[in-house]
Amino acid sequence: MIFCRILVLVALLFAASACAAGNDLPQAAAAGTSTSSAGGVPVLPPAIERDVGAAYPDAALQAYVDRVGQKLVRGSGLTGSYRFVVLDLPVVNAHALPPGYVFVTRGLLAVLDDEAELAAAFAHEIGHLTQRHAAQRARARQGVLEAAVEAATATGSITVGRSVARDGLIALRRYSREQELEADRIGVGYLVQAGYRSSAMASLIDRLRQQSQLEAQLLGEAPDSFDQRSATATHPAPFERKSALQAAGVSASGESGRAAYLEAIDGMSVDDAPDEGFVHGRAFLHPKLRLAFEAPADFRLFNDQDGILGVGRDRSLLYFSCSADRVPGRLDDWMRNTLKPTPAGIQATEIGGAEAAIGARPRGSDTGLGQTRYVMVRHGDRICFFNLLSEGPDRDRRIEVLVNAARTFHTLTAAEAAALRPYRLRVITAAGTSPAQLAARLPYDDLRMERLLILNGVNTPAELARLSRIKTVEP
Repeated sequence: MIFCRILVLVALLFAASACAAGNDLPQAAAAGTSTSSAGGVPVLPPAIERDVGAAYPDAALQAYVDRVGQKLVRGSGLTGSYRFVVLDLPVVNAHALPPGYVFVTRGLLAVLDDEAELAAAFAHEIGHLTQRHAAQRARARQGVLEAAVEAATATGSITVGRSVARDGLIALRRYSREQELEADRIGVGYLVQAGYRSSAMASLIDRLRQQSQLEAQLLGEAPDSFDQRSATATHPAPFERKSALQAAGVSASGESGRAAYLEAIDGMSVDDAPDEGFVHGRAFLHPKLRLAFEAPADFRLFNDQDGILGVGRDRSLLYFSCSADRVPGRLDDWMRNTLKPTPAGIQATEIGGAEAAIGARPRGSDTGLGQTRYVMVRHGDRICFFNLLSEGPDRDRRIEVLVNAARTFHTLTAAEAAALRPYRLRVITAAGTSPAQLAARLPYDDLRMERLLILNGVNTPAELARLSRIKTVEP
């Protein structure tokens, strides 16, 4: 995902700060663990929930999704126990963990068009599990490391070892792409055996491609940037996946299940969980912590359980998080005595009526990082951090714009926090309403028509107008 890529960059840029980047998902889970239920909502083992997130608290939706998964398992004659769980996340994703966990996010459910596409996502992930792809990658990765160490030892050259490691990791990425194509081929077979239309795998790829195009637009990148094949990519480009499916020659009619699918997802949240706060346009609002701030006008905000990332059109960066760790004494003293390298120009100030401190990363402490500012704000028993970075010829002015954005931080009143609600997906009959009118109602600042088309899996307003039932988003 785009967010994960940039979050790694932020971790590197702000290594001296108190904010931490998110962890990678594990490649395997311990065998013998199981999923229980509380009121019909799956309860994941703590070790897995820490890595993948919590289940979405909607028993009816969880039951429907599990029924679809179990139908796929029975129809394809698979052995073993599988659990299908909706994660309470708005990002578009699906993944699996041994021995039989298959996860799908709310974000993916929102962009899929019917039950067959959901089954296709499950079939692809089950293909990874049955072929033990994660274990194979782990062994291959270990082989690369061992070969690199052996080469460095035999030649007495670290440079040679690094070269072997680099070549091996590039080969490993090609291997990962081959596994993705294999999971597609195997998954189509599972789909057909379970009675679903074989074309659902290809249309699933189309949905993912459309979503990637939207994410690229949100970041100011070319919409077709995800169609470009890269030697370092771990996933094949969409056109490669579809070409491989066509070459496999599997074609069968079957169920779509659109009506049941739309009924199941109607009313589902498309926002972040309240415990993570909401990104609404340029604003971040957290109803539980009762805090808010607003990013600069050209910024996009991305939410993750570890913090908020803001990306400007000129690639300026804003990273925000809060910590429950106590900071005794003055914040400017803590910044002066704890952060290394010690920030320059530290000043005590107030932001939103609360104690705050601002400092700059000293010039010459590292290279190529432009202007960097650290902003700390005391919020009740917590300390909240803004890490700000601007590069390029306009960096001096832009860093001040970012500092001013940090100064919009404030505490929400109890009434303001109580009024915050997640956006919801609604399935409507749009007779008498034009696509332009539907798009204008979406609670987003821009790209409304693009969002509406992708949400419904169509390419043009004319195609949207022909749909009898349309997905939309309401506050």
